[in-house]
Amino acid sequence: MAGAAGGQGEGSGRINTPAEGALRAVRSLVELQETERATQLYEELGAAQRERLRREAAQRPVKERRGLVEVLRRARDFLGAARLMDGDGEDATVADLYVQSGQYLEAAEAYLRARESERAAAAFERAGALERALEVYRSLGARESMAQCLVRLSRPFEAADLYRELGQTHAEVEALGGVKPEDARFVEAVVRISTLLDAEGFTHRALAVVADALSSSEEARSDESLVTEKARLLRRMGMEAEAEAMLLRRAAGASAPAANGYRFLKAIPIFGELSLEDMKDLYRLARQVVIAPGTVLLEKGSAGTGLFVLMDGTVEVFSGPESDARHLNTLGPGAYLGEISLVQDAPVSAHVRARTSVRALRISRTDFEHYLDTHEAAALRIYRLFTQNLAARVRALST
Repeated sequence: MAGAAGGQGEGSGRINTPAEGALRAVRSLVELQETERATQLYEELGAAQRERLRREAAQRPVKERRGLVEVLRRARDFLGAARLMDGDGEDATVADLYVQSGQYLEAAEAYLRARESERAAAAFERAGALERALEVYRSLGARESMAQCLVRLSRPFEAADLYRELGQTHAEVEALGGVKPEDARFVEAVVRISTLLDAEGFTHRALAVVADALSSSEEARSDESLVTEKARLLRRMGMEAEAEAMLLRRAAGASAPAANGYRFLKAIPIFGELSLEDMKDLYRLARQVVIAPGTVLLEKGSAGTGLFVLMDGTVEVFSGPESDARHLNTLGPGAYLGEISLVQDAPVSAHVRARTSVRALRISRTDFEHYLDTHEAAALRIYRLFTQNLAARVRALST
């Protein structure tokens, strides 16, 4: 046998065996239970020789295969060892070897034969065979694992129903969060998420989810249930005026809030020459406000407090605060009030009261003065246009 195995090369630690005798040498070493030397020689074989050795060994009796299996395991040829053992009745061991080799589908089938269903399901899942994994988890009654598979299979509602049964609200929300806007049940998912978050005390987060959904598509904006849900959340947060304003827009046929106010602010004549950067800086100064019906926005004779840009709702302009004051105008989205107070310290010349719930942008005089101090070029442009507009008004009054 020593002749078959060959001698050691001086100082090399390698087994110097002619290629044509290598297969026989490995088999001989296995028979002699020289496992370490057999392992070293097996590792030095070429891929084709290793495959031939495994193929020949597969035809040998089980007892003879066992020795070579140990050699393959030590050589970390886990796949070869698994296939050499497969069918010998040691399915759990075979499955473990398949796992070590990264062959999860074969491992799963072997675990099933070994009646280790939970490990089989996990192996199916790792292999990406999610339907098979789901089937096994279902047979085990493993609902949490079933839910995880359903999420990965893009079946979020089924997953959410299981999480609800398990009392795992956060997981139910996460599952429903996977529903995309183009899904036919998108709105249903959003309303359900909102209800869950609100019940858990996360009303602000629920409102953000609904608001984001409303901005996702035209279909979502036209859905009555989303609008109703947003109004409910606003009321829960004590924002009755905002809820009322939104419902009024809905009743009037508006499909969404009037953009974000930027285009209205940009349209005001005295801002007509501002650069994009300066315009954006000005817009960031603005604060969105909701004004209840009947509230006085500007009081005649009082000091001006800044600019209002109407985005939703209507206001009425009167000659004064008296009950018999003359009605001068009714203004709606896009109208602006108080712009003179931004650049001139003068009393308000009219009395303005909200006719409906109003949503508006407001820039205070204090914030605007700071803006002028920090935007010199913008200040020059604003003052020039203000002067031109004022001169045009004077000429119109004198003709």
